[in-house]
Amino acid sequence: MSIRVSLPALAVALAWSSGAAAQSVGAEDAEGEAEIIVSAARTQLPPSALPLTIDVVDTEALQQQVQISGSTVDAVSALLPSFSPTREKLSGSGESLRGRSPLYAINGIPQSTPVRDGSRDGYTIDPFFIDRVEVIYGSNALQGIGGTGGVVNQVTVGAPAEDGVAARTLLQASAADGFDGAAMGGKIGALVGYRAGAFDATVGATFEQRGAYRDGHGNNIGVDGTQGEVQDSDSWSVFGRFGYQLSPSARLDVVANRFELQGNGNYVLVPGNRAEGIPASSERGVIQGDPPTNRAELLSAALTDDDLGGGAFAVQAFFSRTRDVFGGLVTDTFQDPAIDPTGNLFDQSANLSRKIGGKISYERAVPGFEDLTVTAGFDALFDRTEQYLAQTGRTWVPETDFRSLAPFAQANLALFGGAVRLAGGARYEDVQLKVGDFETLAFYGRIPDHDGDGRNDEDDNGDGVPDNLGTYRPVAVGGGSPSFNDVLWNGGVIVEPIAGLRAYGSYAEGYTIADVGRILRGIEEEGVDIDNYLALEPVISNNREIGLEWKRGAIDAGVSYFWSSSDLGSILVLGQDGIFSVSRQPIQIEGLEANIAWRTPLPGLTLSAAYSDIEGQTDSNDEDELVNNDLDGANISPDRLNLSADYRSGPFSARLQSRFYLSRTFNDASVDTDFEGYTLLDAYVAYQTGAGEFALAVQNLADKYYLTYDSDTVRTSDNNRFYAGRGRTFTLSWRGAF
Repeated sequence: MSIRVSLPALAVALAWSSGAAAQSVGAEDAEGEAEIIVSAARTQLPPSALPLTIDVVDTEALQQQVQISGSTVDAVSALLPSFSPTREKLSGSGESLRGRSPLYAINGIPQSTPVRDGSRDGYTIDPFFIDRVEVIYGSNALQGIGGTGGVVNQVTVGAPAEDGVAARTLLQASAADGFDGAAMGGKIGALVGYRAGAFDATVGATFEQRGAYRDGHGNNIGVDGTQGEVQDSDSWSVFGRFGYQLSPSARLDVVANRFELQGNGNYVLVPGNRAEGIPASSERGVIQGDPPTNRAELLSAALTDDDLGGGAFAVQAFFSRTRDVFGGLVTDTFQDPAIDPTGNLFDQSANLSRKIGGKISYERAVPGFEDLTVTAGFDALFDRTEQYLAQTGRTWVPETDFRSLAPFAQANLALFGGAVRLAGGARYEDVQLKVGDFETLAFYGRIPDHDGDGRNDEDDNGDGVPDNLGTYRPVAVGGGSPSFNDVLWNGGVIVEPIAGLRAYGSYAEGYTIADVGRILRGIEEEGVDIDNYLALEPVISNNREIGLEWKRGAIDAGVSYFWSSSDLGSILVLGQDGIFSVSRQPIQIEGLEANIAWRTPLPGLTLSAAYSDIEGQTDSNDEDELVNNDLDGANISPDRLNLSADYRSGPFSARLQSRFYLSRTFNDASVDTDFEGYTLLDAYVAYQTGAGEFALAVQNLADKYYLTYDSDTVRTSDNNRFYAGRGRTFTLSWRGAF
């Protein structure tokens, strides 16, 4: 079940019900039910005591949505109206939460690569190993860098509850409408847990094979040979969690995970025709170069003590690394006359990133003043990232070291018996980037040809004749170690005059850096010194929110209004070479969120609705102080209405959900970017037997033909990136527990 927990100052409240009880611990809410403790909030206080908006997608809801759509990212997007529709590809570029990029994390460990965002951070662990997903809305610095749109924290499965051996398994098969073999896929997974006194271990593995995807007309969906595909791919993952109970309150946990998704390369793109409304498709063929892949590895150790000196202590250390290989192509950006003077040089890029970090915090009520809870901590993150061209070995983004050191403190004060709460704190971010001297690709030093004779205008040898060196040469860039520091503030208040009725307001600042890699690789001016390059300045986003919630009896309802701004924001801008660059522009975003869940008189039936309306503007010309140009489809999501019905009776459960993506127009010169909107309907039924649970999920039940939001609003002159969405797809599964 997805639970929306409304919190004191930052956000919308309430329960996103799906009919089953959440796995929860902590203080009781107005109905006497236990409130879940959200680990991503980094406190032992329940969500109702925090100035944050939080949604918790519990185990059952996550299993349902993953079976419907196939991934954790798609599951979160389907449930939360403020989350943009996914691209239905391996890349999450342009996907947003409240109009800004979310930070993906596993057990609080960031999965992003801030120096060169490969947009693969939503595919770093198999959802079979995820117990729940915690979504914190809006800009905040709880998890450090990133999260200007929010935090999507994937909490891995825990230890076995009892001594002995326990296991669970998954067998799954999927097929497109028509049940053609090329469009079929399958998955197998197993997880085994063992507990003996203080020691426990949980290990598991999964393998999934995906076939071709079909649209609502039964045609193959075009493959994204550059950014990477989920269709026609294989993925496998291994997971381990090892724990030791040091004392009744202290525990040591070690978690390891390896995930790899690799495209099979069995299909090549058939370009579409936007003028005739024909989307790109795919046909059997042999791709050039290596297929796109995504590999992520994680190792972490955490020590927690819930009763150390009367407070809660937590320390965590982690190591992670990723390797993202993108598809190849012949593009102007990769050309270098010194390697291939014909202008037909093929290449493909790869990201390598490695992170080492640690977190420590301590929380307790102030002795003698128990209504005041104080949390203090310190975070450290060291990231090293580079992007290179795999076929020629050239550097595209130089090896860049990122370092973040951040002490923080939070306080939470309960007044008048908890009828009023004040919460707030500060985080000091000390960040440094380190880049050595480097040369860009030759493309970025294009030499002008003003007379149009095909020869550049320079005369290097002094003979009075322009040298025929082609139009490309590298740009030399001086390295440096730019640093930034800032104090990020947050604060909020919540008033609960009667049990179940809450009003709240909040302010919070979030922090990230723009995609440094895109900025560094795109430098075209000679003599640039990284130490003084303004484009590397960080993004500071300010999030303000007010809301009202009711959670009592059969009704859970909430409404909130938020607005955020950043004076030096970061948006993606498409270049003539078809590759996105980063533009630093002021950004303003505002939105309204509303939701309601009704537990009907019919036992087991819950009806829910949720709505999101988001607007975003920027100033693209820097000629005035007006921020009045609409953010485009690569930077803002459409408005949306979700409706759902959940039913559970004994061993039987079912869900019917619809997503109404509403039309959106942009105040640009072209009507080609206008989004017409579409509606999707999904269904899920399951029955628990003595031999396990059998479930059938149907994605796009009505077999709706539609164009994905990204391809309908971005690159509207590119016939290669004109994709239809996935048509009706059936997934049958069996889950066993032993």
